[in-house]
Amino acid sequence: MARTAVTIGFSAPPELAREVERLAAAEGKSKSELFRDMVQAYKRERELMVFEDLAVYGRERARLRGVRTEEDVERLIHEARGV
Repeated sequence: MARTAVTIGFSAPPELAREVERLAAAEGKSKSELFRDMVQAYKRERELMVFEDLAVYGRERARLRGVRTEEDVERLIHEARGV
């Protein structure tokens, strides 16, 4: 049967290692479970940052095009489609 997990080794400062131990114990999780949770939280945070960057870009583009209302959006869609 194939392994379903891979062991990852990395070094960390002693204080960080102690903090990981404390967090895992406080959460009632293993260090592996805590690490998986941290990676998932990091991925969610990165996705949120990308979404926020896109929202800023979209707002700026809308401002430059004079889009202020939903009617403005519909007008631009119709113009783009040649309707």
